[in-house]
Amino acid sequence: MNPANRRSATVGTLVLLGIALVAVLLVSNLLLRGLRIDLTQNRLFTVSEGTREIVRGIDEPITLYYFFSDRVSADLPQGQPLRAYATRVRELLEELAGLSRGKLVLRVIDPLPFSEEEDRATSFGLTPVPVGRSGENLYFGLAGTNATDGQAAIPFFQMDKEAFLEYDLAKLVHELDQVRKPVVGLISALPMSGSFDPAMRTLPEPWVALSELRQLFDVRELTATGLSAIDPDIGVLLLVHPKELSDDTLYAIDQFVLRGGRLVVFVDPLSDADESGNDPQNPSAAMFANRSSDLARLFRAWGVEYDPGKVVLDARYAAQVSMQAGRPPVRHLAILALGQEALNDAEAITGVLSTVNVSAAGAIGLAEGSPLQLVPLIQSSGESALADAERLKFMPDPSGLFADFQPSGERHVLAGRLHGVFPTAFPERAGEGHLAESAEPGNVVVFADTDLLTDRLWVQVQNFLGQRLVNAFANNGDLFINTVDTLGGSSALIGVRGRATSARPFTTVEAIQRRAEERFRDTERQLQDELGETERRLNELQTRQEPGQALILSAEQRTELERFRSRQLEIRRELRQVRRQLDADIDRLGSWLKFINVWLLPVLLTLAVAGLVYWRRRRRREATAAAV
Repeated sequence: MNPANRRSATVGTLVLLGIALVAVLLVSNLLLRGLRIDLTQNRLFTVSEGTREIVRGIDEPITLYYFFSDRVSADLPQGQPLRAYATRVRELLEELAGLSRGKLVLRVIDPLPFSEEEDRATSFGLTPVPVGRSGENLYFGLAGTNATDGQAAIPFFQMDKEAFLEYDLAKLVHELDQVRKPVVGLISALPMSGSFDPAMRTLPEPWVALSELRQLFDVRELTATGLSAIDPDIGVLLLVHPKELSDDTLYAIDQFVLRGGRLVVFVDPLSDADESGNDPQNPSAAMFANRSSDLARLFRAWGVEYDPGKVVLDARYAAQVSMQAGRPPVRHLAILALGQEALNDAEAITGVLSTVNVSAAGAIGLAEGSPLQLVPLIQSSGESALADAERLKFMPDPSGLFADFQPSGERHVLAGRLHGVFPTAFPERAGEGHLAESAEPGNVVVFADTDLLTDRLWVQVQNFLGQRLVNAFANNGDLFINTVDTLGGSSALIGVRGRATSARPFTTVEAIQRRAEERFRDTERQLQDELGETERRLNELQTRQEPGQALILSAEQRTELERFRSRQLEIRRELRQVRRQLDADIDRLGSWLKFINVWLLPVLLTLAVAGLVYWRRRRRREATAAAV
């Protein structure tokens, strides 16, 4: 073949390869669209069984309107991540529609400026975001309608909530599929719905946990005063921070449980949200006010042990808290960040959760002879102990809790499920409809903490263009909804909700920090002890001086003072060394993790491929030699 023909053949081959490449890309894009391999540990990108159950159980058709301003976002200088996330949302919606067997109809809409589609997006309550110099609106939300004109919407998909995407979609579909929401009763002594602030003359938003509950249930807030019976429509009753309930109200709750009603109780030895004693004219009144709650009469009848004067301290789960601006955070033995080891993975309520935060929680148990069983849901670690709740009231620096802390080695139940035949707490009462015990085994869930429901322990709330946006950093809200869901008989969302958090705590780093802080605290305690001893000796030397020489230091005092200052500097150097060692340990661990992820795995893969190629060539040569 002459050079001209060889050149023509080469060009032709390249053209054919180019055509083949384009064809392969088009076919793969058509046939393999949406196909992916999920290699994440928690299967974040795989539709969960709970979501499948929800979409396959749809009774009446549901139409979803997915609004994304595709053409408007194409001109955005930094719109690529947003468009990639929009594709992820659309693919997941298409997957859900495919699983629904035709009951979920998806409409994808690009609402152009000043179009009817834009008006429709606005009527659904979607949030427009002005972008660009021309001020065009960008829409990125979802609306849904059902056969009974029910309507629900996600105003705007937040990119930082991608881990919650499947849960948000499943919840919207579940909400549209329900003909009638289950009824939940709520008796609360805490301002969960927001209470009027006379100083600011504003009405705060309800707690996020309650807002989330209202989306899934028909929540009826009940007034404890004068309550003598629980409405039969109520399937689950929430009792939050019960204080000073009358016997008639307790009897109504007692008979509700015995009739088969599901009860969830939140008691607390020291509730931060309790506004008892708040008096602008007397600020110290709140400090001395009783902020504990109890359900003593019912607990006594059921054989439940709970001391409203005791809180659980735990060195294993102590959370880092900032007490003052500009000062480093400190670990608080009473504010606990409870990981998976503290949560019962065999129970539907807690089995799929990752982190729950509590503050000054109490402990519950069963007395000898109780007719019930107590199934722990949340437990402290073996590095825990009980302490007087009153100590926390008058201790501005939580480091003081470490002073005489001695772990008991016993794990305390912070929340549990009571199961069995419940006896009445009012055996002296009688009359029509009175029950002495429950006809069938029932369930009551008891939490020894109310603060876990407050926003500050699990969620960040932001105002974005007039919309209230929430971003959860713990599973407290999931725990609350899971409990009501499970007791109410609907648990399809539980499996989805547990996947909602993608937080992966650095347990090894946390262990290193704990060990280093223990060393730091021991050294600090030595410094404090030496400081106290030196001051005591200086005082003794001072008292030996003659009257009139109190302001003049003797040679012995000056020597003692210099020795103390020298020792103080020495120990401060030791403290800095401990802190530097802590940072060095964490940096060393980070370097190892970086090496493993960036270098070690690629090197191992390369060696494995090279070994495989060598092995195949060697077999081929051996086969050729055998054939000859």
